[in-house]
Amino acid sequence: MGLSYLALGDSYTIGEAIAVDGRWPHQLAAALRAQGIDLADPQTIATTGWTTDELDAGIDEVAPRGPFDFVSLLIGVNNQYRERPLDEYQVQFQALLQRAIGFAGGRADHVLVLSFPDWGTTPYGAGSGRDLARVELETDEFNAAAEVISSQQGVAFVDITDISRDNGADPAMIAEDGLHPSARMYALWSARALPVAAHLLGRTD
Repeated sequence: MGLSYLALGDSYTIGEAIAVDGRWPHQLAAALRAQGIDLADPQTIATTGWTTDELDAGIDEVAPRGPFDFVSLLIGVNNQYRERPLDEYQVQFQALLQRAIGFAGGRADHVLVLSFPDWGTTPYGAGSGRDLARVELETDEFNAAAEVISSQQGVAFVDITDISRDNGADPAMIAEDGLHPSARMYALWSARALPVAAHLLGRTD
């Protein structure tokens, strides 16, 4: 039957504007299978536009039945976009991470957190009228907070934000909506997460 996988997040997990098999969690699962790790495609709880508290409510509504062998979490861009406070994000992210660990049967070493990308580098960002220097700064602040909390909980953190900045202006890397990543961008995220995920799932201790 294979190892089970729960993917938690927002538009970047649901793969807004692209096909299902192009989503980074699906690409990651396929890449792990190619390495001999029999990870199933994920059960996904994610909706475009969700903030941390909305993801929390979405999890309550779906009530996934664990434990899962692997859990990923990517959340926060909409907190930043809506100008929600950093300290609120920290509290809510920590609670979500605790839920993710719970879904992994209490195994923090079977949970993976990804940073969120810098949407200001996209065509949408360029035309948004927002202060893009501030978007960049806040993106780094929110992701740094998530990394610290992940480290404190013994959870692996993979930073993909630089990938978004390096490729945000490349039309091939952006979906037709001008904002979300294309499957090619997600392939880069998956490739960066792959060795970390393979290490986590290779651990039996």
